[in-house]
Amino acid sequence: MSSLEPATNVSNKGKELYAHSDKIESFGLVDGPGVRSILFLSGCPLRCLYCHNPEMQEGNCGSLITPKEAFDKLMRYRGYWGEKGGITVSGGEPLQSLDFIIELGKLAKKEGVSYVIDTSAASFNDSDSYKAKFDELLKVSDLFLLDLKALDPALHQKVTGKTNENILACYRYLAEKKFPLWVRYVLVPGLTDGEETLQKSRDFLKSLGNVERLEVLPYHALAIPKYEALHREYLLQDTPTPTKEEIVRANRILESDSFKKYLER
Repeated sequence: MSSLEPATNVSNKGKELYAHSDKIESFGLVDGPGVRSILFLSGCPLRCLYCHNPEMQEGNCGSLITPKEAFDKLMRYRGYWGEKGGITVSGGEPLQSLDFIIELGKLAKKEGVSYVIDTSAASFNDSDSYKAKFDELLKVSDLFLLDLKALDPALHQKVTGKTNENILACYRYLAEKKFPLWVRYVLVPGLTDGEETLQKSRDFLKSLGNVERLEVLPYHALAIPKYEALHREYLLQDTPTPTKEEIVRANRILESDSFKKYLER
């Protein structure tokens, strides 16, 4: 499978859906409202320079699992979730497993469980047929967590190996649907920290009207041991982690504090 081509991580055996899942995190605090249990699905069309899960980029990482099997495993941790928590599906890129996450969402919806999708939107397709299927996902989901890796197409290509026309189309489609978003801006010194880059990102996000939260995610190099284990070169080896002052500056330019609707959740 090409690293830059849209793909699916779902297979059918008979009438049953399967996806490759690497792991389940039982107790997460930064993956949506409240305490959440996170299902990680493998496969991603992006090759981000700073990817912290490079072992999950290919679609066959982990074991095959059905939506029902995944849901049953996740529900073991329901006691942790409280009133605001629930299930988050991450990756990899979960939209590569669109049919799977729709079925999982239906199970969550039936049980009244909060259901959040953590995505780069890299597998979004602007065709009418895809959007009809995508609308099924929106019906069973409560919130999307979206990374903004770079607004400029050329910079996005440099950072991820892929342009972002379809990703920006997803942002606009979710805005059209008035579907709630929490956005994470990945701050990488020398790449995504320029003043104009930050200003244009802020203006784009403000224009949408459905961004409830904007959070700056500082770049880190904690994944270097994973690249070494995979015998892959880590191209940002010499890139520093943003300083506290640089993070404050980015938040000021992005006007992160103006996105406060998430506090109502």
